[in-house]
Amino acid sequence: MSLPPHSNVGRPYTPRVIDDELDRLLAGLGAVSLEGAKAVGKTATAMRRAARTMRLDRPAVAQVVSADPDEAVRPPYPVFFDEWQHVPAIWDAVRRRVDDDPIPGLAILAGSAAPPVSAPPTHTGAGRIVTRRMRPLTVSERLEADGFPANSRDTVCVSTLLKPGARPSLHGDSPWTLAAYARAIVASGFPAIRTLSPALRDAQLSGYVHHLTTRDVQEANGAAANPAAVRRWLLAFAAATSTTTSLEKLRNLATAGDDIRPAKTTALRYRDALERLFVYDPVPGWKPGGTALSRLGEAPKIHLVDPGLSAHLLGVDEEALMDGVSTSLVDAVPAVRDGGLFGALFESLVAQSMRTYAQASDVEHLHVRTHGGEHEIDGLLVRRDQRCVAYEVKLAGTINDRDVRHLHWLRERLGDQLLDAIVVHSGPAAYRRDDGIGVVPAAMLVP
Repeated sequence: MSLPPHSNVGRPYTPRVIDDELDRLLAGLGAVSLEGAKAVGKTATAMRRAARTMRLDRPAVAQVVSADPDEAVRPPYPVFFDEWQHVPAIWDAVRRRVDDDPIPGLAILAGSAAPPVSAPPTHTGAGRIVTRRMRPLTVSERLEADGFPANSRDTVCVSTLLKPGARPSLHGDSPWTLAAYARAIVASGFPAIRTLSPALRDAQLSGYVHHLTTRDVQEANGAAANPAAVRRWLLAFAAATSTTTSLEKLRNLATAGDDIRPAKTTALRYRDALERLFVYDPVPGWKPGGTALSRLGEAPKIHLVDPGLSAHLLGVDEEALMDGVSTSLVDAVPAVRDGGLFGALFESLVAQSMRTYAQASDVEHLHVRTHGGEHEIDGLLVRRDQRCVAYEVKLAGTINDRDVRHLHWLRERLGDQLLDAIVVHSGPAAYRRDDGIGVVPAAMLVP
C-alpha cells in the first residue's frame, strides 16, 4: 500500500518509535487503533498517515458522523477518526467496512479514553482492528527531538538484549548528565508542552489537570465526579510513584483531613476513570507459572502517564530535584525509595520509555516483587516463550554489588530463562560487570 506523504502536519514532527510499526500494520491490515492519554502525540502521528481526518471531539463533526457512521468510512483512505470515543458507533462501522472491503489501510482510530461506561457496547474488533498504545516521548525520542538522533550517538538496543544467545557487549557514553534527567522529567514527555518556557509549560500542565479533573473523569465515569477529590487522587498517585502502595493507603493519602472518607467503591471509581483515560498507568506484577517463583505479589507498581505530570502535581522543579527536595505527601507514603523523590521520578521516566520499547519488540513489561518485599525487580520484559530481560533502575553514577543483589536473586531462580539483566542508571557509561550484569545509562537505550 502506498501511504500519503508525511507532510500534512504544520508543526515540526518528532519521529516516534511507533512510526515504523504503524506503517507496517497499515500496509497489511484494514484498521489500527491508537490509544493513549491526551497530549501524547496520537493526532500528529495519525494525521501524517491519513488521507482524510474526522475530528470527533468537534460537536458539528460528531453529529454528522453519528447520523450515518457507515457513510463516514469511505475513500480516500486511510480515514482518521480522532477521539473516536465521542461517537462509539464508528468503531463498529470501521469493523464492518473491514469485513466488507478487506483492503489494507482503511482507517485509523485514535482515542484518549475508553468509551463512556454509559455508551452502548461495541464489538471488540478482534481480527479486524489492531490496537496499539501510545505514551509520551521516550528518552530516545526526546534526544531525537533535541537534535541527537540514534545514529549519531552511542546506543544499546533493547531488542538485542531480548535475543537468545551470547549477551551483547556493552560500551559507549551517555549524552545526558544527571541535571539533564531532572530537566527532562519536569519538562514532561508531551510533545507540544516540553519545549515551552517553564512558565508556559506550568500553565499548560495546570490546564491539563483542570480539564482532566473537571470534565474528563466525569465523562469517563458517565456520572458526576468531585473535581477536588479527583485532584487529591492524582496527587496521591504522584506521591506514590514507583511504589506498590495499596489502594487503602492511597485512599488515606487522598482523603487526609476529611471528616468523612468516601466509600471504597467511590475510590475505585476514581481510580478506574483515571485508568480509562490512560492517565493512571500502573505496571502489572509478574505471575509466572511453576514453583521457582511462587511467592510473588500481584500489586501493580504505581505510575502516572508521565513523570512530568507527577512533578507538576507535587510542585517540584528541576532545582528541587537536584537539591533532593521531597514533599510532606511523598514522605507520608510508606515505602523505601532509592534516590528519594528524584529516584522515583527517574524510575518512572525509565519505565515509561521501556514500555514503549517493549511494545516495539512485542513483549510484556511487568515488575517483580515478593509478597514481603524482600526482593523487587523494577522491570521485566517477557517474551511469549517466557524468556525475559530484567532491569533495575538506580539514580546513581556508579553501580555497586548491593545495587545488583535482586538481579542475582532472580538469575539464580530463572537460570537460562533470564536472557539478560541490566541496571539502568544516570551515570556516564555502559559496560558489563565481571558478574555479567549490564550497566546502561538510560539515555543510551533505544528500541
